[in-house]
Parts: sequence; C-alpha cells; structure tokens
Amino acid sequence: MAEPDLYNILGVTRTCNDGEIKKAYHKLAKTYHPDKNPDAGDKFKEISFAYEVLTDPEKRQTYDRHGLQGLKEGGGGGGGAGFGDIFGDLFGGMFGGGGSPFGFGGPGGGGPARRGSRRQRGEDTFHPLKVTLEDLYNGKTSKLQLSKTVICKKCKGQGGKSGATFTCRMCNGRGIKVTLRQLGPGMVQQMQSVCPECKGEGETIPEKDRCRDCHGKKVTQETKILEVNVDKGMTHNQKMPFRGEGDEQPGVEAGDVIIVLQEKEHDTFQRRGADLYVTYNLGLTEALCGFEFTIKHLDKRDLLIRNPKGCVIPPGSSRCVYGEGMPQHRNPFEKGNLYVKFEVTFPPNHFLEEPKFALLEKLLPARERADIPMGENTEEVDLQEFDPAQQGGNNARREAYGADDDDDEDGPPGGPGVQCAHQ
Repeated sequence: MAEPDLYNILGVTRTCNDGEIKKAYHKLAKTYHPDKNPDAGDKFKEISFAYEVLTDPEKRQTYDRHGLQGLKEGGGGGGGAGFGDIFGDLFGGMFGGGGSPFGFGGPGGGGPARRGSRRQRGEDTFHPLKVTLEDLYNGKTSKLQLSKTVICKKCKGQGGKSGATFTCRMCNGRGIKVTLRQLGPGMVQQMQSVCPECKGEGETIPEKDRCRDCHGKKVTQETKILEVNVDKGMTHNQKMPFRGEGDEQPGVEAGDVIIVLQEKEHDTFQRRGADLYVTYNLGLTEALCGFEFTIKHLDKRDLLIRNPKGCVIPPGSSRCVYGEGMPQHRNPFEKGNLYVKFEVTFPPNHFLEEPKFALLEKLLPARERADIPMGENTEEVDLQEFDPAQQGGNNARREAYGADDDDDEDGPPGGPGVQCAHQ
C-alpha cells in the first residue's frame, strides 16, 4: 500500500508557502471537524497531521527528503528522536504509543493504527445546595441559576475569522515557553512557563480578525438554569451530577456540574441515618402521673404522644415511635423510627408549705431509712449548692471542709471555704 502524500491530503503543491497551507487546512477543517462531521474523525486526523508536519520547517524538510518513514525513524539517518516522539510532539499523546492515522505504529514498526484515545475532559464544577430537613423528608424541586463558560456561537470556538489563526511564533504552538537558567559552570536548569504571547493557547489571532463576541477568547459566558430534583430520603453531602453541564472549552469534553446537598440544622429534630431524634421536657407531675402532647412532624402532621398514668418516665430515658422516621431514598414507603428522649424538670425549692410535705410523702412510695450511727465520730456538715465548673481537685476539698488548719486566720489561697457545722 502506497504512502499517503501529505501535500495531496491538504490539496497543495510542494512549492506552497505557509499561508497557502494554513488556508487549505482551515478550509478542510470547516468540513471535516468532528463537531460538524462526527463520522469524519479519521479524515480530520489526517488533515491535522499533514498540517502540523508541513507547517514545521524541520519536520517538513525531513518529510520532503525521506517521506513518512523518515519522520518515523527520526530523519532517515537513523539518529535523533523516534517517530513516537515526533508524533507525541504533534498531538500531545492523543494517539498514545506513537500510533499514526496512516497505519504504522510506533518506533518498533508496522502494526495497524491504534484508535485515538478519548479527548481531554474538563474539570467538574461543584455547587452546594442548602436544603431543610423538611425538603429531604417530603422531596423538593429547586431551580439553580449558574454562570458557565460556553463555546462562542458566532465563531464556533475559532476565536476569529476562518484562517485568521496563526501558530504562535514565540512558543512554536506549544503554549509553553522554555528558558534556560545558568546555575554554575556546566550546570543549566530548564524552566517552563506559560507562553506570554498566546497565553498557553499555542495560537494567536490578529486584533482586527478577532471575533467581536468573544474577543478572540473562543468562549463566552452564559447563564444556565438547572432544575434539581431533591428526592425523599436524600442525605447531607449527597452528590447529584449533571453530565456535560460544566464549563466548555474548544477541543475539550465538558465536565459535569455536581450539586452537593447541604442540610440545614433543624430546630426540633436531629437526623441519624433513617432515624429521627427529638428531646421533650416533662414536669415531675407528667413524669409520674402520665401525659399527652403533640409533635409537629416534617410533613405538617401532628403526632399525638401519650403515656398512661402509672408508667413513670425516668429522667434521660427514651421511647420509640416506630415507622415515623425518615423515608428511605428510592424506597420512600419504608421509614426509620422516631426516638423521643425525655428530660424531667423538677419543681423549685420550697414549692410547698411545710405542713404539706408530710401529706405529699404519704402519697409517694415509702422512703428508705438510713442507718445513721450515733457517736463521737459522727459529724454533721452543711450540704450547699455549687457550680461544678468552678470546682476541681484540692479546691473542691477545701471548700467542702473549711480552711487549712495551718493558716486559720488568713484562710486558703483561693478565699474562704464552706464552714462546717458541728454538734
């Protein structure tokens, strides 16, 4: 099979100049670009390969002397870079392993052409969406307005008029400027930076030929409205991807927009998995003699909670209402449980007149009598209220048992302690 001629691929003569090559390339690219003609991918690869070779003076000279085999072997003399290096230089490794659209492989020789790997993919964009616990219980549809980068519709991502794009002379189309820094005798450091001329694009467009909409940037800003369906039972930090809705760039597959749910703190309920937790304060009478109250659920229902007389609720105890927790995601008819933790508020000091305490004691279960030994080793002390946050270690002991015996007049360093009563 005869080698394809790169000049014939572009439809130019061997004596053509760079301007004629670029004009021919842009004319063919308008017809065979994958965005316009998805079935012509291989043809566009051949056109691009021919353009890259013939617009590079060194590679064009190698091709004119030795043909494609010369490019493959690095110049016909057997030395220099292999074809895989040249092809990687042209396409940035897009056809991995030194493959060629013309049917020969890497430096090792003549296997069939490899299929082109998937084009570069853009980064994903993350957006938080604040939702309430009611939203996650009942489900909700939200509309989210985003600003995204899209390929310019007027110039179709070319940045200007057809044929007005030129390879950057400063970086030779690489988008990277390489400089050498002398570190010492015989020591040189190679440094790379984004080309200041083309801003890393590898191409430049004259000011007069730039697109008026995108000003040569090839992209514009667009407002996008996304409709986000929050399903019942979704969870905090759950991610919802919108495929291909990320920022667009020419030659790059758009990434995804990923919505991340952020659950707001609720005034009444706490969620743990599929279960809900709520704390309710009872008075002493309710804890001992029964109660009933309602809890406003997340779907606006009033749950009537009852506890019969005689069923005592100890402080800090919990009770369960089965099946009244959160719905399961994608199975909303199955729900977790609702757990109610009870805190009991006791009455204040001296809430009854002195004679009535005897009557109250007769109504309550009999108290346990303490066996108090009587003798000279029995000492009565005062029981007083204190702030636990201010007590600790030896200071608590000092305040409970009085001043230091070694310094009765001055008292302890922390101030006067609690004086004990003796009998």
